[in-house]
Amino acid sequence: MRSLGDFRNGKPGFYPDQSVYAEYACAEFGLAFRDLDGGTGLVFSVASNSKTIHFGAGRCSWYPQNNATASTLASDKYFTNLILESAGISTLGGEYFFLHDRRRGYRAAGHEREDAHQYFKKLGTSAFIKPLQGSRGDFAQAVDGEASLVRYLHEVSQYYDSVLMQPIVSGLEHRIFLLDDEMVYAARKYPPFVSGDGFSSIRDLLIAHDETLLSLGLSPASVDWDASLDVVLPKGERWDIPGRMNLSAGGAMVLEAPHSQAAFILAKNAARALGLRVAAVDVFTDIGGDPEATGVIEVNSNPSIKLLEQSGRSDLILKIWRHTFLAMGLLGV
Repeated sequence: MRSLGDFRNGKPGFYPDQSVYAEYACAEFGLAFRDLDGGTGLVFSVASNSKTIHFGAGRCSWYPQNNATASTLASDKYFTNLILESAGISTLGGEYFFLHDRRRGYRAAGHEREDAHQYFKKLGTSAFIKPLQGSRGDFAQAVDGEASLVRYLHEVSQYYDSVLMQPIVSGLEHRIFLLDDEMVYAARKYPPFVSGDGFSSIRDLLIAHDETLLSLGLSPASVDWDASLDVVLPKGERWDIPGRMNLSAGGAMVLEAPHSQAAFILAKNAARALGLRVAAVDVFTDIGGDPEATGVIEVNSNPSIKLLEQSGRSDLILKIWRHTFLAMGLLGV
């Protein structure tokens, strides 16, 4: 059997990860993989002797076993919270706010930009804010003070039309990946960081880090650009970047189960409540230092599985794609 690396070799840098994994899985399970876009991997088909299914990159779902309604609800962080809370599942709460007047006549009062400032004051002028339908950690950050809120809303409004504002919560962050009720893997999330080279300041290292994020279409790191960033880190010394922990934004993930079964139960109940067969549920454990306190951060219906390739767990990549192929009737018929 060819290794996953064999399927990765020779692919351009923009080639979608899941397209690599799909081709790899097709070879393992005796299905036909066909690239439909001249080798870009952006659109492809998977076929058995009797059936063909198409997949597309970008906003297209890699998990057709999730129905469209469930996936769409999960993509809206406020909708997700409402559904989970109605099922008695702990979330981080929060309120949503629109950033533009366009289509104001279609929505209820209390969710405009001016309302965001009032809610921000209610939270003590500190909050964690992220685009309501964003992904990959884009513009997900803590905001402190009215002036910072004004700047944040102005910047994010150039790319998104709404945000979710939540109280700031501290705890251990985990991702739990589920197929139906089975936990395929759990991972602990760690913040992104810059590593010293012995002559560059933290500021210079952050500028280079942000340039990489911007090239990937992501917002820069949210830090206080003060004199403390002029420190030169010794070679190999690590400086953690506060805020989001998304792998795509430079964060780290390590395959590691939460210390308590409560996090798994929480994740499983969240996926059930939304009606998702495939879900990556991000949860906080040990909230505020309480080992029993847990809460759902968000639920991902179209999660990346690049961590598994990085961790050498191609067996789990095959397990996930086998679930998809079985659900779509490409195997077992």
